[in-house]
Amino acid sequence: MEKQKIALVTGANRGIGRAAALGLADKGCRVLVTSRSPAGKAVAEEINGRGGQAHFYQLDVANPESIATVMEAIARDHGRLDILINNAGIHYDTFQNTMTADFAIVEEAWRVNTLGPWRMTKAAYPLLRRSPGRARGSRPFVADAGARVVNVSSSSGSFEDSWPGTPAYSVSKAALNMLTLKMAADLKEDGILVNAVCPGWVRTDMGGAAAPRSPEEGAASVLWAAFIPDNGPTGGFFRDGEPVSW
Repeated sequence: MEKQKIALVTGANRGIGRAAALGLADKGCRVLVTSRSPAGKAVAEEINGRGGQAHFYQLDVANPESIATVMEAIARDHGRLDILINNAGIHYDTFQNTMTADFAIVEEAWRVNTLGPWRMTKAAYPLLRRSPGRARGSRPFVADAGARVVNVSSSSGSFEDSWPGTPAYSVSKAALNMLTLKMAADLKEDGILVNAVCPGWVRTDMGGAAAPRSPEEGAASVLWAAFIPDNGPTGGFFRDGEPVSW
């Protein structure tokens, strides 16, 4: 019988992250709910109350020490990771452009939206390599390695589809898309598939009440990438399971 998958979601206290965590639990995963504030604990309790299995870890993806502490705890408590959802994001800065930008906001967006997924994936790499199916010993890779990394991006980071404004957010997401491409190449021999997804315009604190999509509809793209089959794509950018222009 296939082992229960262990999935970590950053920024899982609300919005798309919460919906993704609940969706992973519905698919039978043991979900590691993380958030910068203690609010994520309520999501873990919600999952457990529905008969799922979840654990909460307070995590700031912009803080290397916080990442290291949580990864040590996960290694001790669970021993491996099968799915990493880099969802935490910040600063959809519609109030500024490149000439009026507050660089404190730009730098914080870079630390959370780009360096956060980079630091998280690097720190999680030893645990992702332990995902069941990966060959041990001299052979570095078998096809059913199982580990998946999903970077939650945005069309605002696409050179073809972006729009004026939101410079901190858009530039950080464009960099995340390139990071996805580079990570996919670097992790290919380990059988770890890495993809970026655009959830679309979603009704969250960031997206606003006028957005046409629910958090669950946005999270559907995340879940699709989390369960891509072994012969599926890596290094791509997708929405609703379909390629998005870069």
